[in-house]
Amino acid sequence: MAASGLALAASLALFIAAPLRGPDLATELVAGHVRSLLVDHLTDVQTSDQHVVKPWFAGKLAFSPPVVDLTSAGFALVGGRLDYLSGQVVAALVYRRREHVINVFIEPDSAQGAQQASRSEDTFREGYHVLHWTEGGMTFWAVSDLSLPELEEFRKQFQLQTPP
Repeated sequence: MAASGLALAASLALFIAAPLRGPDLATELVAGHVRSLLVDHLTDVQTSDQHVVKPWFAGKLAFSPPVVDLTSAGFALVGGRLDYLSGQVVAALVYRRREHVINVFIEPDSAQGAQQASRSEDTFREGYHVLHWTEGGMTFWAVSDLSLPELEEFRKQFQLQTPP
């Protein structure tokens, strides 16, 4: 009886001490992408003009996300919106290639972001590719149902045209 009581107490202590785990980052990114497609909330600011989208984020975020025009590479800027990821408000840029939507979630690079990113490198979830990269003090995740080679081309073009 005493042994089972001790085992129960030890189990309870481990349960209390263990951090609560939410959904992993890739699942959360895909969920944000799908939510944007389900309702009329793909963008908060709808324009293909990067010089309108970038300043729209001013005052809404504590950082300034890079916004690049990739139309010449076949990826049209649709606009941007605010989103919520891992307890933080982040920027979401929206691009389109043919009928495929690409959501690019952006937040400042941080120790917490680096830990999450290391658990969520390039992956495939629920029919969507999730690509990750960091650059210029920012962390980026691109989510789309585009083919992997096309989404990798998007990432390459975004990186090439992002100012240092």
